[in-house]
Amino acid sequence: MSAEKLSRKELLESFLEKFNISTLNPMQVEARKAIYNGNDVVLLSPTGSGKTLAFLLPLIERLNHKVDGIQAIILVPSRELAMQIEQVARQLGSGFKINAVYGGRSGQIDKANLKTKPALLVGTPGRIADRFRRDNMDLSCVKTLVLDEFDKSLEVGFERDMSEILRSLKAINQCVLTSATDAVVIPEFLGIDNPISIDYLNQHRPQLTVNTIAVGAGQRLGALEALLKRLEGQPGIIFCNFKESLFDASDFLFDQKIEHECYYGGLDQIDRERALVKFRNGTCQLLLATDLASRGLDIPEIKFIIHLELPYHSNEFTHRNGRTARMNAKGGAYVLHKKSKPLPEYIKAVDPLKVEIAELPFEQLDVQKWTTLHISGGRRDKISKGDIAGLFFKKGGLSKEQLGIIELQQSYSYLSVSTSIAQKVVERTNNQRLKKKKVRVTMVP
Repeated sequence: MSAEKLSRKELLESFLEKFNISTLNPMQVEARKAIYNGNDVVLLSPTGSGKTLAFLLPLIERLNHKVDGIQAIILVPSRELAMQIEQVARQLGSGFKINAVYGGRSGQIDKANLKTKPALLVGTPGRIADRFRRDNMDLSCVKTLVLDEFDKSLEVGFERDMSEILRSLKAINQCVLTSATDAVVIPEFLGIDNPISIDYLNQHRPQLTVNTIAVGAGQRLGALEALLKRLEGQPGIIFCNFKESLFDASDFLFDQKIEHECYYGGLDQIDRERALVKFRNGTCQLLLATDLASRGLDIPEIKFIIHLELPYHSNEFTHRNGRTARMNAKGGAYVLHKKSKPLPEYIKAVDPLKVEIAELPFEQLDVQKWTTLHISGGRRDKISKGDIAGLFFKKGGLSKEQLGIIELQQSYSYLSVSTSIAQKVVERTNNQRLKKKKVRVTMVP
């Protein structure tokens, strides 16, 4: 039965089944009801609590199959978040056309994707405003606007673009704002007077332990190495304030033969994407990043984060820590700071534990080694995750335990396989056919 003919209850059950979820959490239940009823909503909930599904489900439930054109727009502060939401929305399998537009790729790709208008458009404010200027879009059917992580969009200076977008959307009758912090005032240009506030910031109590480690002058990188040896095998993120200090740390880790991936604003889009893919699928256990990675990324199961440099503000500290101990999971945050300088008040406020690295227990995990492969075929070629799994089981000779995470993009795909058999798998599957396309299979360096 098509999604168009399903009842709302049947549609929800279908959506949850696709994500292997038995029921929505209380925040998602409350948000779904408020958004479906057409209210202006401000949704505040911690990172990892399921905000994306909370607004996507009612948004898609309200879309009308009889309307030809864009019905809802989701604005996000980063291209990675745009790609993530697009992927989740498509995974729901609603039958509606969904597209994301963002910087870091040719505008011709966006123009081609938007030739047939999607029902749901996701994108960064700058790129969506640019498409509004360049394309003669009919926006008369756009009734709902979502600003996901709206406080971050304000931080990175998207006010002008968002104001321009609002002026173009004459038919808007609903705004939904989401955030993992309540520190930002709702901008006046949105024209929201009495939104329903759904605040779950204090409902979830992550089991986060904040540890402070005092180091002497010039000893920060040495302390980082010693700390990583205690945490070996666990997935974690190391945060720096600037890409220059990130480069210094990366060179040091490379010299110590500590494998890691880098993630920062100046990195080419394809390299940023590959770093996240390798981190998500377990090929890489360490991500060395700026605050670009502190929110809006789908990175599960982070066991720790390290503040190699102290963030300047409490919000940055909160968002960095929000990458670990998500929901009710346990996690650790380690703050490396100079002995000669007092800790900022926002760190003292969380009642941190003062520790010495030598006193920390070794918590190494014995994890399977993974290698990431690139496949030159994706959604555009009508290739599914099941098609890819079938090829690698049948031709590649993989067992279920040797096949890791599969990620589909428009024109290519990634998957992780057991490192012990990766080279043989490439030889067996390269130049084989997936659906009607002969695909190239290569290792991602």
